Amino acid sequence: MTETVTALDLEPENPLPDDIAAYFGKCQEKLGMIPNVLLAYAFDAEKLRAFSAMYNDLMLAPSGLTKAEREMIAVAVSAQNACVYCLTAHGAALRQLSGDPALAETVAQNWRVADISPRQRAMLAFAVKLTNHPAEMGEADRATLRAEGFSDADIWDIAAVAAFYNMSNRLAAAVEMRPNPEYHAMAR
Repeated sequence: MTETVTALDLEPENPLPDDIAAYFGKCQEKLGMIPNVLLAYAFDAEKLRAFSAMYNDLMLAPSGLTKAEREMIAVAVSAQNACVYCLTAHGAALRQLSGDPALAETVAQNWRVADISPRQRAMLAFAVKLTNHPAEMGEADRATLRAEGFSDADIWDIAAVAAFYNMSNRLAAAVEMRPNPEYHAMAR
């Protein structure tokens, strides 16, 4: 590694397992970089595989939520947790997917005033409540989402994405994970 990725002294496995090396090669080819979150996990191939599998399932697999909506959740949750890494990386992803840098910035700063649909507003309210007050979640919260047209599978996906970013935000904070500099200029 040429740059500091976290405050911990953990070096990637050397050599990287073939599947991880291929994955990093694909990232470099498609993104022009290897996301630091992946480099951070590279000291343990099994942890990296588990993280990547969960990320890919939640953020890329078929869902009643669009990819942009899943990124909105990532950004809104990360804003609540003041996670510099995820705000930077997923703010860039939301800018790319939405084609609207102002939307991404507004969701990061105060999702309540973002120019989004009532359906998306309900989705983010649920994700933020789950982040800030998980013990207070109840049937009324799910009923609000159903009234906006979300299926029970969609509600699961909203909760799973929010929970994943709460975990990721806490890990990133604990190890002082630094975002790739490239994210700052993406899709602006």
